[in-house]
Amino acid sequence: MTVDARGLTMTGSPEAGKLYDAAIDRLIRFQPQVADAGEAAVAADPGCVMARVFCAYLALMSTEEGAVTDARGALAGLRADDVDAPMLPRERAHVAVAERWIDGDMTGAGTMLGDISVEFPRDLLALSVGHQIDFFTGDAVTLRDRIGRALGDWRADDSQLGFVQGMYAFGLEECNLYGQSEDVGQAAVTRNPDDVWGIHAVVHTYEMSGRIPDGVRFMRGREADWLRGNFLNVHNSWHYALYLLQGGDTDAALAMYDRMIRHAGSQDVALELVDASALLWRMYLEGTPVGDRWRPLSSAWAGVLRPGFYPFNDMHAVMSFVGNGELERATDLVRDLEDVAGRPSPVSTGWAMTRLIGLPVCRSVLNFGRGEYDAVIGDLLPIRTRVHTFGGSHAQRDAVERTLLEAAIRAGRFELASALVSERLSVRECNTYAWTKRAWLKDAAGDAEGAASAEARARELAGAIRVAAG
Repeated sequence: MTVDARGLTMTGSPEAGKLYDAAIDRLIRFQPQVADAGEAAVAADPGCVMARVFCAYLALMSTEEGAVTDARGALAGLRADDVDAPMLPRERAHVAVAERWIDGDMTGAGTMLGDISVEFPRDLLALSVGHQIDFFTGDAVTLRDRIGRALGDWRADDSQLGFVQGMYAFGLEECNLYGQSEDVGQAAVTRNPDDVWGIHAVVHTYEMSGRIPDGVRFMRGREADWLRGNFLNVHNSWHYALYLLQGGDTDAALAMYDRMIRHAGSQDVALELVDASALLWRMYLEGTPVGDRWRPLSSAWAGVLRPGFYPFNDMHAVMSFVGNGELERATDLVRDLEDVAGRPSPVSTGWAMTRLIGLPVCRSVLNFGRGEYDAVIGDLLPIRTRVHTFGGSHAQRDAVERTLLEAAIRAGRFELASALVSERLSVRECNTYAWTKRAWLKDAAGDAEGAASAEARARELAGAIRVAAG
């Protein structure tokens, strides 16, 4: 037996316990060495249950079906229902969570982790993994409140409190509490400048509140903290590229793509392929040429995808296939998703997501590529208020909203398009994209004065972003 850095008893040698703590520290900093750190703890003492659970969770958080085998391997010989196994109750509960997730019930695993966090609010692994599940399932309220329930047991002098605050800041942001989120996120990164998840939370607040110049300055000022040495740098680079697009600087956004988001040294992992696809799709919707960037991205998706396992990935894969002009491959993927949806699997989170959201969203992306814009509208309008249930953040899911808006414009449904633009501006007036669309719609309606006014506002906002970006 040993005690971890947060005062929780665990099985295993003191050496394994120290290595487990090192792995946790790598995890909350999103450092690439995290996998090696977890394996080192297991190697030091294979009887260290928490180290083996750590490795299982790390594999599962990839959102790739192929990693399930690795998760099973990490737990080999451990069973939650083995009453003779030398496990503490908390460890047995964690093994049960991992087993549930391996069986496909990611949502249920998140609920079980919530129960662990109530009893052991200083269990940082339970908090961190549960927080990611809430993100993967688009459960904004739990993303916030899972952390909020635990915060009272973290002291002001705890060395890892800032990382818990960084998680809380993201939950606040996804619940549209932007001011509070910014305050908590700034406090988190003041404690730990390398808290890239906390930085990510603050970046989201600027994106969602329309304060893009402030976001640009924040990211530029902290570039040394987020740009290198962590595996969230691709995602944060994606956020910076979105800022650049709001400023109308597509060349700079593509340069960021080539430098950080997708390049010759990139690994073909789903979480990074999502960011690459999401950026290029926004350009595709606007008719912006992106050269040959779609082709390797499409090929990478074909190598890692298992339709229906995590449909948020499926959507981005379809985007890449359509963007690369591979409508037949996109059609095959949608057919695969139809097969998944038609085979009931109530314990599978992927099945539920596919049936309710993933299939219609992926079909809408395919239909957009086919030019069947009314079909896009028919698929997306009925589900748009529920799209969050298949995962991601507000910023990521905006790709769906943009697809709907552009389909409405191309289908000649100008009243619908104008309503969607008005909806966007009512929430975030400082939105270059929305003002540009309003200008186009006003011009199409013969309102030259309204078009000029909207275009002027778009130029004003874009100019402020460009000044901030230097």
